[in-house]
Amino acid sequence: MVAKGAVAVFTRKGVDEKVAKELVDNGYTYTKVARADDKTLRKMEKILGEKKLKKVLSAIKTKERAPKKKAAKPPKKVKVSKKELPSKIDPPGALEQKMAKMLAKSGMELPRAVLQEFVARLDGVDMPDKLLDKVLKLAHERFEGHKIDPNESVGIIAAQSIGEPGTQMTMRTFHYAGVAEMNVTLGLPRLIEIVDARRVPSTPIMEIHLAEDIRNDLEKVRAMASDVERTSVIDIADVETDIGSMEVKVKLDKRKMERKSLTPEDVLKRINKAKGLKGLAEMREGMIVVKCDEPSFKKLLRLSEDTKYTPIKGIEGIHRAVIRKVGGHYVVYTEGSNLEKVLEMDQVDKTLTTTNSTLEIFEVLGIEAARNSIINEATKTLEEQGLTVDIRHIMLVSDLMTNDGDVKAIGRHGISGRKSSVLARAAFEITSAHLLRAGMTGEVDALEGVVENIIVGQPVTVGTGAVNLIWTPAKKKGGDKT
Repeated sequence: MVAKGAVAVFTRKGVDEKVAKELVDNGYTYTKVARADDKTLRKMEKILGEKKLKKVLSAIKTKERAPKKKAAKPPKKVKVSKKELPSKIDPPGALEQKMAKMLAKSGMELPRAVLQEFVARLDGVDMPDKLLDKVLKLAHERFEGHKIDPNESVGIIAAQSIGEPGTQMTMRTFHYAGVAEMNVTLGLPRLIEIVDARRVPSTPIMEIHLAEDIRNDLEKVRAMASDVERTSVIDIADVETDIGSMEVKVKLDKRKMERKSLTPEDVLKRINKAKGLKGLAEMREGMIVVKCDEPSFKKLLRLSEDTKYTPIKGIEGIHRAVIRKVGGHYVVYTEGSNLEKVLEMDQVDKTLTTTNSTLEIFEVLGIEAARNSIINEATKTLEEQGLTVDIRHIMLVSDLMTNDGDVKAIGRHGISGRKSSVLARAAFEITSAHLLRAGMTGEVDALEGVVENIIVGQPVTVGTGAVNLIWTPAKKKGGDKT
């Protein structure tokens, strides 16, 4: 009965009864044939032959049933509570308001940053209004003189201003903060890292400033540095592999453990919680023993390696912490970086703590903080080499790298690769590929930039090239045609 029913399923689809019976006799049901893979189809071909198999498959039209779509649940309504944004700028003081009024009276204007600089410089100085007015007029005159002219080619000037001193930079790594055991990349390699927006710098460094109540207490600062530094079993113990008893023995160093404020119980607890070591460790004769649960030397060796590098305390990614006195209080410098986890710690001054990883600052604090980081890191790198570059050139580069809310590199994967001009992209790299793609997609180049106009031999649309002048000679009086 089952065989007849199975044959009937095939015949209803138009398959010959003899062929259907042959398939069923060989154990092939309709579902098996409909969902047959290449291996099954080859077996069926041996039984039926190529022509018959093609007829069967065309009759069945092998298609798997699509799974039923579940009805989409309506999205939950999210309640958004209104919160006032914190004020980023302090309200103007009495002197700043006074200067703003004096400028307005004279029909002049200066940015708040300039006025705040004046306030800081004039702190404690009693200056008469007449002299203050004269100083403000002179400052306004200087400020207007320092403005960029319309159609000035700021990009080329910035590139030249940063590129030329860059040729005088060294390519070595230096000891950091006078501490022999820590190195940091400086000079040209560091500048390249910054403008390339590298995800991880070659030598990630953090500068951790502590809260006011503990920053001058060396013991508390040491304890803090110990909590930050990643500590593994190998850092506080000798790890031996006993092949005879198939065990890994951890002999703890009491002095190192005291320095890290650890107890044998803490270490045992962490080992027993670690991946691959759960429940295998026990305390025996003053040392920790990890038993191998399989009679395998390979497993024993893996247990030994896992035990050595089991983290006991500290923050992931920070390999070393060094204390140094800076500006009258202690600062913790770290080799390795993890800004998010460090800022979560209670005793850290969140306003001063920083890292040299721009991408990490972007992910934790946002795009404005990343922009400031690019400016600070580039300026610091150049100044360390004794090179002076106007900060406005560096600000232009950092603005260009961050203006669309993401940190872009200056290169083919970033700004240069995203230019709207086809010719500018082609002139930078992979000429034929860019021109071919532009031709296939029908791209149009409006020839608005510097590079593309130079390529086609036209005047560049900056400086005098951005202005069209027409001179109309004056007509002579009296109609004298000579």
